[in-house]
Amino acid sequence: MVELSHDSRPIIGRGPPLGAAFITLAIASIALMVADQRYDQLARVRGWITAAVYPAQAAVDLPFRAWDWLTSSFADRSRLRQDNLELTARLRLANLQLQRFAALEEENRRLRDMRENSAGVAERVLVASIMNVDLDPFRHRVLLDKGSSDGVFKGQAVLDAEGIFGQVSKVNAQTAEAILISDAEHAIPVQSNRSGLRTIAVGTGDPERLSLPFVTSEADLKVGDLLLSTGMGGVFPPGYPVAEVTRVDRTTATFALVEARPTAQLDRAREVLLVWFKPPVPAEQPAGESPETPPAGAGE
Repeated sequence: MVELSHDSRPIIGRGPPLGAAFITLAIASIALMVADQRYDQLARVRGWITAAVYPAQAAVDLPFRAWDWLTSSFADRSRLRQDNLELTARLRLANLQLQRFAALEEENRRLRDMRENSAGVAERVLVASIMNVDLDPFRHRVLLDKGSSDGVFKGQAVLDAEGIFGQVSKVNAQTAEAILISDAEHAIPVQSNRSGLRTIAVGTGDPERLSLPFVTSEADLKVGDLLLSTGMGGVFPPGYPVAEVTRVDRTTATFALVEARPTAQLDRAREVLLVWFKPPVPAEQPAGESPETPPAGAGE
C-alpha cells in the first residue's frame, strides 16, 4: 500500500527567494525599456507578436462587431420603415388637402357662376346645400339646409350654375324640400330660343330627360334647340336655360315625340341657389290715362 508523504514545510519557502526574482525581473524590464527607447531594438519583435496575436484579437472581436452590425442594420431598417410611414402619411395628407383645394376651387367656380347668372334679375340670392336626396327613383326631391327662418317660401325658384333646378315644394323652420324639374309631377313652361315656340316641359322621373308632350308634328322645333323659361306662372323668371332638345320624332300624325336634356346638374349638384326675383317693372302710362283704360284700337 502506497503511503503519501506529508511535507510540513511552507510552500513559499520551497523555491528561490521572491525578492531576488522580483529584483531580477525588474532589472530586466528596465533594461529592455531603455534599450527599446534608445535603440528601438524591439520593434521587429513587437511586429511579430502583433501579427501572431491579430487572429486571436479578430476572433475575439468578431462577435461584438457582428452584434453591432446586426443592431445597426435593424435600427436603420426600423428607422427607414418609420420614415417611410411618416412620408406616406404626409403624402396622403397632402393629396387630401390637394383634393380639398380642388373641391373648394370647383365650389367657388359654381357659386360664382350661379351668382353671375342671377345678377340683374334677382334682388336676393341664398346659397343652400343639399342635405338629403329622396331615395324613391320616381320622386325627385331634395332636402335643403335653409328654411322659413332664412326667408324661404313655398314655390320659390331654385337654380344652379347651369340653369333652372326646381322649386321649393315644402318649407320647415330650418329646412326646405325642393322638387326637381325632372320629377314626374313637375311641369314648366318653356320657349325655344331659336324659333320662339312655346310649350310645356314635363318631368319623366329621369334626371337626364324631360318630355314635351304638346308639340305638334308641324311645330318648328329641332334637335339642339335651347329651351328657356317663359316666366309664365310667376315662379321662374323668363330667359333662364331649362333644357336642350335631344330628340324630335314626327312619325305620329298629331303630336311629335320630343325629349330634352336638362341643362342643370340635377343628379350632381351639391349647392343650389334660392332666388328672390325682382318684380317686373310696369310700363309707364301716358299722362292722364289710367292703367285700366285700354289703348285706342284694342280689341279691334
